[in-house]
Amino acid sequence: MLPLILPGEGNQIADAKRVTVVGGAGAGKSRFVRELVRLNHDRAYCLSAVSAPFAGRVESEMPGSIDMLYRQAVERMPYLKGEAVSQLSRLVYLLVADEFELLLSQKYSLEATEYRDGLHSSAQSLSGAEPESRGGKEGRGGLKVTPSKSKLERVQSVWQRVFPGHRIVMKGGMMWFATEAGTDLIGVDMLSRSEMAVLYYAAAVLYAPRDGVVVVDDPSLFLHPATLAMVWDIIESLRPDCTFVYDTVDADFVNTRTRHRCIWVKSYDATRSEWDYALLTPDEMQGGLSVDLVGTRRPVLFVEGDFAHSIDSRLYALVFPAYTVRPLGSCDKVIETVRAFGGMRQLHQLDSRGIVDRDRRTDQEVGYLRRKGVMVADVAEVENLFLLEDVVRAMARRRGVGEDEVMRRVKRNVVAQFRKMYEAQALQHVRYRVKREVETKIDARFTCITAMELHLQALHTRLRPRKQYTELCRLFKAYTDSSDYASILKVFNHKPMLADCGVAQMLGFHSRDEYITDVIRSLRSATPEAEAIRSAMLRSFSGKYEV
Repeated sequence: MLPLILPGEGNQIADAKRVTVVGGAGAGKSRFVRELVRLNHDRAYCLSAVSAPFAGRVESEMPGSIDMLYRQAVERMPYLKGEAVSQLSRLVYLLVADEFELLLSQKYSLEATEYRDGLHSSAQSLSGAEPESRGGKEGRGGLKVTPSKSKLERVQSVWQRVFPGHRIVMKGGMMWFATEAGTDLIGVDMLSRSEMAVLYYAAAVLYAPRDGVVVVDDPSLFLHPATLAMVWDIIESLRPDCTFVYDTVDADFVNTRTRHRCIWVKSYDATRSEWDYALLTPDEMQGGLSVDLVGTRRPVLFVEGDFAHSIDSRLYALVFPAYTVRPLGSCDKVIETVRAFGGMRQLHQLDSRGIVDRDRRTDQEVGYLRRKGVMVADVAEVENLFLLEDVVRAMARRRGVGEDEVMRRVKRNVVAQFRKMYEAQALQHVRYRVKREVETKIDARFTCITAMELHLQALHTRLRPRKQYTELCRLFKAYTDSSDYASILKVFNHKPMLADCGVAQMLGFHSRDEYITDVIRSLRSATPEAEAIRSAMLRSFSGKYEV
């Protein structure tokens, strides 16, 4: 396989079968790809499913392009109509014309073979020898020929693998598409955009030059995520001699390309016509995480949860608008990713931080996390942020409700809930602390089983779970006696609290979720209430309260 030539003196990638090009808006990625095409001009072959089905585009003048191949075919074959205007329709005509030429060549090759073998048989009959048997399909006179597999047959094979039960059929010299039932034949213009894309890519790569550089713009567009990897694995298998270069912003697609090289275009200097870019290895890409984030020049904020269901990503994207928010699922994943991503700072040059719920962490744990770039709010969990006093007051003003009365009732209800549950909450805190202590202390190296037994027996004395429980019960009771609302929000891990305290109903909402949605909606506006909510939540990350 020939090397892929890259911008810059002597830059190239050897043995590159798959190359993905990623980069942020304005970084010069599109210009980089155009330069890559120019440098590999004798092998470059550009594909885009966006414009393929449409007329009215600028035709390509690149040697070996679909447009050039079609024009050459029209000149070479007078029977081929010159009416096709889109790249997709031109590919269909090329497939049909190639099929026709192949059949004609096989027909006349067969007749020539029959004529030669006829003369040979006559000579053999004079000597009594039998005609030699041939392999392949049986032709006229008992002869057998082995036709080569046509481009159309290869496209038909791809079609049936991607869309099981569907077929491409030839009827009346035209290409039609059918379901398993074989009824309701439709033309190419009636296909869905996904079907058009598969047909276009499958046919187009067959016309790429030998050892070509197939440059694909936005390869995931129109293709279903569930079949994306399979489709491109099949397409690539049609041309193992070619290098496939994908211009994409889709991290999920990049992750489907195994054993590939990823080019990250960081920036472009127009005055010097130079790019700052890097070649990422799979390890450096952190399972696609770097690829997902190189498109942004803003600092990155890793949070818990996911985009679809959790509050975290929706809320923190508005509380920290200067950050690109990326949910990672668990708190452990956030902590580990902040550490790993920070260690790659020399590669991506992005500032990264994380946010995790406080849960039942001690002040020592919280302090450690904050020093490592992981922010921890002064509330037990993200739902408690919606009960911060300044947040509730701002929402009361937004709803035209008396804020003092609402706040008084909310505080009363939260304190009452905590009073009923503070002992259970203290037990959960002790359970968490003991578990963490055991996980760290049990890792000691032991020379024998007796040493391990003695160590475990001593753990009870060291951990003193009852003492911790008694101290926490005393502290938590003090919070209830003094109605220390802020401290209760800090230690009270109880997700139903936001619904049970009645804040949503007091503000005229039907449910907790409606209240959360309106807080988030408020943060999207440029109002004094939005600024008050954002400021209150930002202050909660200061760590001023102590347990």
